[in-house]
Amino acid sequence: MRHQRNLLAAVALAGACGLAVASPASADSVADFYKGKTVTIIVGYSAGGTYDATARLLSQYLGRHLPGGPSMLVKNMPGSGAIKAILHLANVAPHDGTALGMVARSYPIDPAFNPEGAKYDPARFNPIGSTSTEVSVAVTWNTSPVKTFDDLMTHEATFGATGFRDDTGRFPMLTKRLTGARIKVVTGYPGGNDVTMAMEKREVEGRFGWSWGSIKSRAKPWLEQKKINIILQMGMKKASDLPNVPFIMDYAKTPKDKAALEFLFMPQAAAWPLIAPPDVPADRVAALRAAFQATMNDKEFLAKAAKARLDIEPVSGEEMAANNKRIAGFDHSIIERAKELTAGNPTN
Repeated sequence: MRHQRNLLAAVALAGACGLAVASPASADSVADFYKGKTVTIIVGYSAGGTYDATARLLSQYLGRHLPGGPSMLVKNMPGSGAIKAILHLANVAPHDGTALGMVARSYPIDPAFNPEGAKYDPARFNPIGSTSTEVSVAVTWNTSPVKTFDDLMTHEATFGATGFRDDTGRFPMLTKRLTGARIKVVTGYPGGNDVTMAMEKREVEGRFGWSWGSIKSRAKPWLEQKKINIILQMGMKKASDLPNVPFIMDYAKTPKDKAALEFLFMPQAAAWPLIAPPDVPADRVAALRAAFQATMNDKEFLAKAAKARLDIEPVSGEEMAANNKRIAGFDHSIIERAKELTAGNPTN
């Protein structure tokens, strides 16, 4: 299945890039540019998480598949749910193909929720690819009386969050308003890993907006030891290995609510987005996308990804761009409904 998808992506890449890929002169130009240079991947989160691990693994192989064979460097730039990193890409980093970003999957919709902080145009960035799609889940710690989602209808539980402007805060508020679940959100944690540690210390009972793939790779012992309960899943479709866990889309009561959920969850289709800044020359964007696809087919890369328990179901840059275009096409009324459903409320 993955190879079929890669073949289709390669065909789409060739069709979309045309002469930018096929022209020897263009290829020579790209190779000449990258020879002897360093490409920096800026990660919008601190070290140790799945975004960071994914970027560091990509950095070991991406340069090998780029014309000119540049070296690769990874830098962490956490802050404001990765908005600090994307603003750096937009306003500070070179727009020549030597700077890339591994940023929040929600970057295509963040300006709608945080216009004061997320001052950028998602459409101007150049998607390069994502290593996989994703489903987000809500979990509770094993000592919580809330073992299933139905338990939230009779027992209040406290969930930790970094704030109300990212998935850790948006998703529990959405769930509370949509379903009537008895949810209390405690904000102020620096990052998702801090929320997870707070849950382990029993400061809070659970966490929303945790990637299912990340749990399987970074918290597998907790699953095996039944230290966490998976109580809800959120995305455009259910995870195949969570058939009995409730799905947020099933709680949409009106067509407008369903459309609002689609707006919120469409970014999950590119869970670990690697992007280039605006205005990068088209032939270099094409080369970066081709190098990403080649990396996704690199047997050594795939072996290391499997060892690190990182899921690889690649999404091409072209697929990401098409998805972002669909996101940008949502009606204003739908976006306003999504904002209503996810708005933070200090009193919860």
